[in-house]
Amino acid sequence: MAEANILGLQNQFSCPICLDLLKDPVTILCGHTFCMVCISGCWDQEDQKGVYSCPQCRQTFNPRPVVGKNSMLAEVVETLKKTGLQATRPAHCSAGPEDVECDFCTGRKSKAIKSCLVCLASFCETHLQPHYKSPAFKKHKLVEASRRLQEQICSQHDKLLEVYCRTDQQCICMLCILDKHKRHDTVSAAAGRAEKQRQLLEMQGKFKQRIQDRQKELQKLRNSVETHKRSAQTAVHKTETLFTALIKSIERRCSELTALIRAQEKAAVSRAEEVMKQLEQEIAELKRRDSEMEELSHTEDPIYFLQSFRSVSTTPKSAVVPTMSRHLTFEDVVKSVSNLREKVEECSKEEFGKILAGGLKTFGRVWNLMALNSKPGNSETKVMCLDF
Repeated sequence: MAEANILGLQNQFSCPICLDLLKDPVTILCGHTFCMVCISGCWDQEDQKGVYSCPQCRQTFNPRPVVGKNSMLAEVVETLKKTGLQATRPAHCSAGPEDVECDFCTGRKSKAIKSCLVCLASFCETHLQPHYKSPAFKKHKLVEASRRLQEQICSQHDKLLEVYCRTDQQCICMLCILDKHKRHDTVSAAAGRAEKQRQLLEMQGKFKQRIQDRQKELQKLRNSVETHKRSAQTAVHKTETLFTALIKSIERRCSELTALIRAQEKAAVSRAEEVMKQLEQEIAELKRRDSEMEELSHTEDPIYFLQSFRSVSTTPKSAVVPTMSRHLTFEDVVKSVSNLREKVEECSKEEFGKILAGGLKTFGRVWNLMALNSKPGNSETKVMCLDF
């Protein structure tokens, strides 16, 4: 029971703004009491308007009231402080680097959970309680905590932006309707948002459809590129196989021709060696006959001369000597092979030119389509499926 009484006293001597025990308490004309720092901070924000109000009952004052310290109340608060029974501030979460800070926290700032478009301030959970409990704050508009509160105030009239001008496509305050935007087509900010929301949804739908279309076109292009890569790899493999077969065919023909030349060489040389042997034998026989004739020519015995002349005068059989000079040179074979090489090179050059022309044409189509689709501002260009 005693603890409840103490808590009741603490609540009576707490500032409605910071909810702590009063510091330098001041009582304003309507009778409500606040910390001097808290009420001065509230009224500093209202200097531009020139109208000052009580944060608790919303009674307005003009000009700005001069506040003085309530000495008697300050002594009571000091007595409470000396007892060590200060009001315990509700647990709160300190504001981080990315959070909106409470405008009414002193010292370490708490994280704001709501911003008030009328107070143009942000509040933590503790300092937001008067907006929920006091009838004076009933018409205040609370939104998610924001650092952009000043952007919702008209820079010319310091009034809340709550009207949308369709003519100038901008948000204005109520006084702007009577000033620069007189006779303009205006609607409430909520109605303007609803209109723009419909437009936004339509645009979003178009963008989503366009994303889907472009993704399909991108996938088609990717598929075409993969097909082209596979086709190129297959072509490389097949052409290497064909060139290998062609080289083997030429090497086989070369081996066959070499074997034929060697066979003809061997046959011609063998025949020539046989004839050469016959010629050597015939020459030896002729030399022997010549020697016999030389000896017989010096014989003085007529009978011996006549008897020997018959055997000496018999002509030995002559060997048949073939004509081999034409066959031995193989000039016709070399010439034929040379002609074949020229024809192969000419045919190869012509066919390779066709292959290159076809390849360049294919690559040209690819690059033209890619360049066409990457051209700035050509957002509506359709990517065709490439036929490689």
